Amino acid sequence: MSTVIRAYTALLYAMAFVAGAMLIWLMVSVIVSVLMRNMGLQPYAWLFTSAEYGLLYMTMLGAPWLVRDKGHVHIELVTAALPEATRRVVSRAVALACVVVCVILTWKGLDLFLTNIERSDYDVRAYYFPRWILTISFPLSFGLMAVEFSRFVFGDDLMHSGEAGIHE
Repeated sequence: MSTVIRAYTALLYAMAFVAGAMLIWLMVSVIVSVLMRNMGLQPYAWLFTSAEYGLLYMTMLGAPWLVRDKGHVHIELVTAALPEATRRVVSRAVALACVVVCVILTWKGLDLFLTNIERSDYDVRAYYFPRWILTISFPLSFGLMAVEFSRFVFGDDLMHSGEAGIHE
C-alpha cells in the first residue's frame, strides 16, 4: 500500500511541478509578446494560444496539490467561533460538500473529454490542437481533488484550523 501512496504523492508533486513550469512559461510568453510589440513586430499567434493553455494547465494541475497543502483560499470567521466538536463536524461537512462537487465535475469533465475524442474535436485558432488534450485535465484534476478533500472527511486532519481569518 505504501508504494501506491508514494506513487500517488509523486503524481501530485509532478503535477504541481508542471503547474509551476506553466507559470514560468506564462511569464516568459508575456515578456516576449510585450517586447515584440514594442519592437513593432506582431507576436506569434501560438504565443497567445500557448499562454491560454498554460493558464488552464497551471490551474488544473496545481489544484490537487494545493488542496493537500491547504493552499486554497478559505475564510474561517464562522468556524473559528464554533466550539471544537461543532467545528469538527462543520469542517468535515464542508469537505464532504467539496468531494461531492469535485466528483460531479470529474464526471462532467470525463463526459466532455470522451465527447471530444468521439467527435475528433480540434482547437483551430493558432494551430490544429486536439481538444481532448485540454479537457483531460478536468477529470484528472477534479478526481484528484475529490481524493484530497476526502482525506479531510475521513482522516485526522481538518480543513479548518479554528484560527479566525483568511487562509491561503
